Amino acid sequence: MYEFPREDWFRALADEINASEPYRAAASDWEGDIAFVIEADPNRGLPDDVWGYLDLWHGECRAARLVTPEAGAEAAFSISATYRRWKDVVRGELDPVRAMMQGKLRVRGDLPKILRYVQAAHELVAICGTVPTTFPDEG
Repeated sequence: MYEFPREDWFRALADEINASEPYRAAASDWEGDIAFVIEADPNRGLPDDVWGYLDLWHGECRAARLVTPEAGAEAAFSISATYRRWKDVVRGELDPVRAMMQGKLRVRGDLPKILRYVQAAHELVAICGTVPTTFPDEG
């Protein structure tokens, strides 16, 4: 089991991304790295913001790790939300594209480009659900 949002969780996610043929096909010409900003929620066991990073390139994940806010700000895209919202995304209970349109996930970067890759986004979220995950607020 991997605890979200720790670095080993992001590395396990990268392994699952690289093993997914549906993601590879949907993102075959995607070029861009993404920072995931999980906002602190001390009452749920997350005392500080966490910045996760995925280097996604033509259907593969070339790198996955935690980064500093300064390094994360350099990514082509960032998606920010509360820990609770991210937990819903990881569990597959919140559609990320709909959440972006509703402002539940805040996007920095070329939103029209992201919208052109809706299938890749859905595959990526589905892959999140395949990582054996625990959460800090669940003991």
